[in-house]
Amino acid sequence: MKLKVCGMKYQDNIEQVAALQPDYLGFIFYDKSARSFDSKNMPDLPKSIKKTGVFVNEDLDTVIEKINTHQLQAVQLHGEESPEYCLELKRHYQEKNNKVIASKKTDGFELEIIKVFSIKNEFNFNVLKPYEAVCDYFLFDTKGQLPGGNGFTFNWDVLSHYPSTKPFFLSGGIGVDEIENLKQFQQSKASKYCYAIDVNSKFEIEAGLKNIDLLRNFKDTVITKEEQLK
Repeated sequence: MKLKVCGMKYQDNIEQVAALQPDYLGFIFYDKSARSFDSKNMPDLPKSIKKTGVFVNEDLDTVIEKINTHQLQAVQLHGEESPEYCLELKRHYQEKNNKVIASKKTDGFELEIIKVFSIKNEFNFNVLKPYEAVCDYFLFDTKGQLPGGNGFTFNWDVLSHYPSTKPFFLSGGIGVDEIENLKQFQQSKASKYCYAIDVNSKFEIEAGLKNIDLLRNFKDTVITKEEQLK
């Protein structure tokens, strides 16, 4: 199972978290968030870590500009983006990728698209169908007042009715207090297509500043040990 650490903001802290080798690091490009990443310079990260831009109902041209500026490998769409929006973004980078491959100058570039859906106590999975062909992953978060970073978990049992085979990220208020629940979840039917765990606010000293010791303990206990058992 993969690990994504979201809401990165401060340069030194980004480098410290990167040293733990998560699979994804999330950078929020949303002005209303306390974790909004406003730096023009993103630290160089190991190629094994996918830089992920988080957007909320952002203009497509702005998303493309941020992808190009920061060399993002994934985007997480946290608003009400339509399937058509996702398709247009996907096509833009498919065309770019084909041109790069044709030039034989470098390896191709594939942009991962992660579409977020919020859950509380129930969820209508039919809303996923139009997104199946235009997204690489789904992400399930807790429905709250804000688009993410609310600090609460949702009822993971809802995912036992997940009708798709598309891999998904599990998010929403996950911290060290949920370790035992996560272990149980990993053994359940609901986790069959769970690709990654997404963490954020429960590992913070303040908004955007992550506690390295807590993250290390979580990764060693939940992610690394789960891999060792396979």
